[in-house]
Amino acid sequence: MRLAGKVALVTGAASGFGAGIAACLAREGAQVMIADLDGDGAARQAAEIAASHQAAAAGIAADVSADAEVKAMIDATVDRFGGLDILVNNAGVPQRMGPMLEVDEAQFDRIFAVNVKSIYLAAIHGVPALAGRGGGSIVNMASTAALRPRPGLTWYNASKGAVVTMTKSMAVELAPQKIRVNALCPVAGRTPMLKEFMGGEETEEIRQKFLAGIPLGRFSTPEDLGMATVYLASDEASFITGVCLEVDGGRCI
Repeated sequence: MRLAGKVALVTGAASGFGAGIAACLAREGAQVMIADLDGDGAARQAAEIAASHQAAAAGIAADVSADAEVKAMIDATVDRFGGLDILVNNAGVPQRMGPMLEVDEAQFDRIFAVNVKSIYLAAIHGVPALAGRGGGSIVNMASTAALRPRPGLTWYNASKGAVVTMTKSMAVELAPQKIRVNALCPVAGRTPMLKEFMGGEETEEIRQKFLAGIPLGRFSTPEDLGMATVYLASDEASFITGVCLEVDGGRCI
């Protein structure tokens, strides 16, 4: 119960890493708002967390690239639970592995809107709520793609590189308000995005190629990311800010 009394908002939490993060936060005592473009999925995940962990949880539909919807998401969290202490910017979209010149403008814009602009919008509307509680924790989802970029994912790599730089700059600027800002850099996991990172076809040969670059020999899991988020959001990490934590089984060594 390291997060007892805390209110958390996790974006992109109807499935994948976000669902695992939300479940771990709830298990440690946080009240959790689950936001996702899939509102029905967010509601189902909230109900499952509430039942499994006897925790207060709710779901909301939100497009994190749309200003009005991000504001509504933050406002709904504060109205429902009385404040905001932990903001997890997990929502993201992949780039299908392939030549960078074959990514059209619409896809490029979508990658940066969801992976980068969303953090800007969440800060605009979320920082005042965090500051109103005397401080808090922001955890952004970056990627090993920002640190050891793979060919064929150039624009996705770039979007996650922006997340790393934003995290460090936000950490310095928000420190006087007692708001800590950190990021997670996971290696690929068995989430709905994995097939896209593999070029649209998930075969055993391609999986083994990915795993060959991970010294610990497995993909990341939602639980891995969830427990790392719990640590960064907890008082145990009260002197940690501006860190981009590699949750990657040694991939970036």
